[in-house]
Amino acid sequence: MPDGHLQPRPVAIHPAPSADTAVHHPKLQHHFDTMGQQAEASSLGMWVFLVTEIMFFGGLFMVYIVYRHLSPAGFQEASFELSRVWGTTNTAVLICSSLTMALAVRAAQTSQSRGTQLTFLLITMAFGFVFLGIKGIEYYDKFVHHHVPGPYFHWDGHYPKAAEQFYSLYFAMTGLHAIHMIIGIGIMTVISIMAWRRTFDAAYYTPIEVAGLYWHFVDIVWIFLFPLLYLIGGHFKG
Repeated sequence: MPDGHLQPRPVAIHPAPSADTAVHHPKLQHHFDTMGQQAEASSLGMWVFLVTEIMFFGGLFMVYIVYRHLSPAGFQEASFELSRVWGTTNTAVLICSSLTMALAVRAAQTSQSRGTQLTFLLITMAFGFVFLGIKGIEYYDKFVHHHVPGPYFHWDGHYPKAAEQFYSLYFAMTGLHAIHMIIGIGIMTVISIMAWRRTFDAAYYTPIEVAGLYWHFVDIVWIFLFPLLYLIGGHFKG
């Protein structure tokens, strides 16, 4: 290089960061491009899971339809022994729990305080425990009166065989639903811990949203179980 002549140093030109890459949310997984894409994938996954659950419960509903068609009077007689007061109370409890669950999701979507989110989540869980407690009272009554299918089943009505079939389906359907409710309470416990740690805000609320979908599904299943099991006995004439 000749003396007195300096070569200009090349200047590196970097592209300006795009809107998607400018801010990387800490909850964005590496296999997603944006938070919106991640939320849509999570919601789709939950909906696919719920479809499989609908098919699962659908088999029990089909069995119920077949056996009720074979012995409508027997199913009405057996249903007459169920407490519609407890059934109606549990229906109201779950409807209220759906409301508080929706409010919890809304609180997360609007970046409300963790206290507000936790309050709605804990109330939702409390409603779930109330539902299970009432169901426990009903189960205990059936054990006391020997209405549990098996070797000790006893029925004083006109249709003992149909009554045993009815209570077999009653325990299978409500028991499976109660298991889903227990799982839902477990999920809400995890979500509540995340809310306590201030995990959810307007930018990230996917876990509480998909958990809400599961909780609403459990509530909707009961909306179908209640009339099928509790209300048909109103037409029975003993």
